[in-house]
Amino acid sequence: MSEDRFSAGAARDDITPAVGTLLYGYNPYTVSTSVHDPLQVTAVAFRQKENRALLLSVTVGDFGTALADEIRGVIGKELGLPAGRIIVAATHTHSAPNVSGMEGWGDIDRAYVDGVLFPAMRKACRTALERLRPAELAVGVVSSGVGVNRREQHRDGSIGLGQNPWGCYDPYMTCVAIRNADTREGIVNLIHYGCHGTAAGNNHEISRDWSGVMTDRLEAETGVLTAYWNGAQGDVGPRLTNGRTTGNIRHVEELGGVAAADAMRAYRAIGVYKPGSLALYEGEIHVPRKPLPPREEVLEKLDACEHPERLINLERLRYAHYRAVMDEYEAGCPPYERFFVIPQTILSLGDIAFVPFPFEIFSEISLRMRAYAPFRYTLCLSNANGYSAYLPTEDQIVRGGYEIGCFLYNGAHPLVNNADQALIDENLRLMGV
Repeated sequence: MSEDRFSAGAARDDITPAVGTLLYGYNPYTVSTSVHDPLQVTAVAFRQKENRALLLSVTVGDFGTALADEIRGVIGKELGLPAGRIIVAATHTHSAPNVSGMEGWGDIDRAYVDGVLFPAMRKACRTALERLRPAELAVGVVSSGVGVNRREQHRDGSIGLGQNPWGCYDPYMTCVAIRNADTREGIVNLIHYGCHGTAAGNNHEISRDWSGVMTDRLEAETGVLTAYWNGAQGDVGPRLTNGRTTGNIRHVEELGGVAAADAMRAYRAIGVYKPGSLALYEGEIHVPRKPLPPREEVLEKLDACEHPERLINLERLRYAHYRAVMDEYEAGCPPYERFFVIPQTILSLGDIAFVPFPFEIFSEISLRMRAYAPFRYTLCLSNANGYSAYLPTEDQIVRGGYEIGCFLYNGAHPLVNNADQALIDENLRLMGV
């Protein structure tokens, strides 16, 4: 097989934990009692000439950045591939073990990581590369209402987690179908759509959530390995019939059926298969950070917290922020990195580009990237190559809410309020725009 031809290969492995594992996404103490559907890692390998790259979908919540860097480094060393050319994206199900380790949401389940997750990821990547074959691809796009803006505005103007019929969301569901260019046998179907994996709510079943039902159905109908990559889901939740964006396992099955129908429509809408063309846009992205808040404000916030050891989730994150700020004051305010630096690799397959973000990005960011980027299909990936909480658009910060709190209190030096524009500009710069 000539290495000048565009080639692709795909493989999957099981990453389902043992029942009794703690589940990540709500409080740190939710114990799983059963398996509703298995968790999976799917690796898709690409090669053309001297370039090789791997794109992974992992059905977990979020990958802590250090953990993502660790496994990308290990896989890269084993396979002779630069770590930056391994894109690891989490689907953001809230019914999987903790591999995030974010302050307030519990510790990383290292036994699961070392005993189940990492071995399966390494095996899937190795097998995907072994299965490389000359490939061609086609794309289908449909509008889907599976997701809805979840920043519900109450009568008093406050923002809660619910359904906001006036809010922004990215309605486009994309199917990238890749097949063997010689035999025309399917290699993999990639489904891209932006929506939280919270249909199950704070449940006790291990599950891929609604996207698992969707990918299983499309795979059964087409006979081709199928996986899901989450898009801009920071402000988007599942559009459930209870009027909320959290439910129970029945809502998973219900919305999963709707998503499956939309995925089938996207698959049937695919155009003409064309040879792929692998290109990689690599470099560093720089996003400005904020300076420290006033010392007096920090002391006031810390004094108001009587029992920090009892705090979880956003309250714990807020406390940790002020504690980190005070630590810097007590250390004499040493110089800090004024930019958050993100090693970035944008992977393109002809007129398709995958743009990873180590955040839960708001949907407008995806829409703007799609409008400005030089590709026909620009697919932004949330929770990819690490995790640094939410990345809102600047206009939403004034309204507050859960996501904004996570953004504002992430570390001693959170990002500037217009970080959305900075990220868009920096990614476009790498693309040469």
